[in-house]
Amino acid sequence: MTGFRRGTRVGVDVGRARVGVARCDPDGLLATPVETVPRDDASIARIRELADEMSAVEIVVGLPIGLSGHDTPSTQDARDFAAELARGAIPVRLVDERLSTVTAHDALRSSGRTSRSSRSIVDQVAAVVLLQHAIDVEKRSGVAPGSPVPPAEEHA
Repeated sequence: MTGFRRGTRVGVDVGRARVGVARCDPDGLLATPVETVPRDDASIARIRELADEMSAVEIVVGLPIGLSGHDTPSTQDARDFAAELARGAIPVRLVDERLSTVTAHDALRSSGRTSRSSRSIVDQVAAVVLLQHAIDVEKRSGVAPGSPVPPAEEHA
């Protein structure tokens, strides 16, 4: 595990209606689902609270870049969400999450779950997929994945 920064990380899959949250153990062996947070005025506070409870060293937010490598309508939304999260005490990184939601749907389908029965957990599974990918990349390369997010500017 050369170059892996030890510590619990929280993975966040930002959606318009819901935000999936996952975590990994301090050694980065396995990402697991935590909860689905409703997307509202309290979502940032809830994710910070979860990260604090887990003594997270970092929050990894999925950045939905299109398959072509260009921004999608959701890309700026995820950047804005990450910037708000970064106003807290825990560092935030944006990580390319191409196909994490598709992978999550495929995994749930192959486990026998219907789209309807998966709706409440697909965001958590997508967060697991993106977090597991991020920690695997860091373990292989010895470099932190994605890019750090500077805190959002205070609006007066």
